[in-house]
Amino acid sequence: MLATLTIHLHLPACASLKEKRGRIKPLISRLHREFNISVAEMGLQDKWQEAVIACAMVNSDKAHLARSLQAVARWVEANWPDGMVADEKIEFL
Repeated sequence: MLATLTIHLHLPACASLKEKRGRIKPLISRLHREFNISVAEMGLQDKWQEAVIACAMVNSDKAHLARSLQAVARWVEANWPDGMVADEKIEFL
């Protein structure tokens, strides 16, 4: 089973796309390294103060996927000081 976590981020202090990339890239790398998940910026790439990142995991246990992706979402909210989480959604495919 495949599960995705989509996180809509708000970055109020960013004044350029270059600055936004400088804040998003380390987050994406850290999530990949810490949680062993696939992560990419998936939307709002032309907006300075918003980003959408998607995380994906594959496992045979739906409950494990849900717990793992909820842990990722909680980690971003608690440990990422560069912005705030505007919305998040977990989907199972």
